Amino acid sequence: MHAGLCLLRLPPRDFWALTPVEFLAMTGGMRGRGAGMEKAGLEALMRAFPDG
Repeated sequence: MHAGLCLLRLPPRDFWALTPVEFLAMTGGMRGRGAGMEKAGLEALMRAFPDG
């Protein structure tokens, strides 16, 4: 409710009329996450921060 009514400043009538998919899209939940970490990146982190 905070996201819809305060952050997006939707009137209550419009907020309650949204479908879950519409609300997810309006709050950025449908954006791609981007590329994951490559193996070389993981290995570099493991070298930089080894487990004790």
